Amino acid sequence: MGTGDEAEVRFGEFVAVRRHGEGGAVAELVLDRPKAMNAVSDALARSLGAACEALAADAGVRVTVLTSTHERAFCVGADLKERNSLTDAELAARRPASRGAYGGVLALPMPTIAAVHGFALGGGFELALSCDVIVADTTAVVGLPEVSVGVIPGGGGTQLLPRRVGAARAAELIFTARRVEAAEALALGLVESVVPAGTDRAAALELAGRMAANSPVGLRAAKRALRLGHGLDLAAGLDVEDAAWWGVAFSADRAEGVAAFNEKRKPNWPGARG
Repeated sequence: MGTGDEAEVRFGEFVAVRRHGEGGAVAELVLDRPKAMNAVSDALARSLGAACEALAADAGVRVTVLTSTHERAFCVGADLKERNSLTDAELAARRPASRGAYGGVLALPMPTIAAVHGFALGGGFELALSCDVIVADTTAVVGLPEVSVGVIPGGGGTQLLPRRVGAARAAELIFTARRVEAAEALALGLVESVVPAGTDRAAALELAGRMAANSPVGLRAAKRALRLGHGLDLAAGLDVEDAAWWGVAFSADRAEGVAAFNEKRKPNWPGARG
């Protein structure tokens, strides 16, 4: 995968990966199906899964930012026009690719940020929820409306939303299928920040750059501890953290970080070359 600002690799017609910053440490995972507001078709799902597989295997990526090329939408969710033409057997056959797309984003080992503007509904919001941090602009409208068309969230929404906002709030949002605008989304904890219209991508990439200045080994270990420890009792969670600590305490990144601090210089992280 290429490096350097804006270097791009395509995964099928609808997904691209661009690299930013020194050494391409920030990867931008781009949803690029503008004619359909990034509706998740089978082709997009397969491409997204493949892109995530490639990113997960790339030790040079310190942070990934999920973005959209559509001016008025992050992602409107499943491609219902495509699904309307499928037989039950065809729908069942496409489920693994769908799960692979959402699961691929969720399983990325480095910190992930979603840059959301316009509509992020159904599976689109689930893609954002699969990221560690959501940066939204003032045009964002989020929600999980699946029960309004006779299904349920199938990209992790019933599990990820309660982890953000609590079980009762998640139930209210899922059962009513209502859409939530940016200001309320921030107040409810559905997103981490709201920025001026049209600046979500720039703000997310800037945040990613600040994260990427830190140890690649430390970032991934911290994410493991946060993800694996969530929902455990305190003692079990502390054991998860301790295991992650042992994984970094004797690393080359730790040695370089301590040396750079004492020498008052910028670290040259060995993990970035791993």
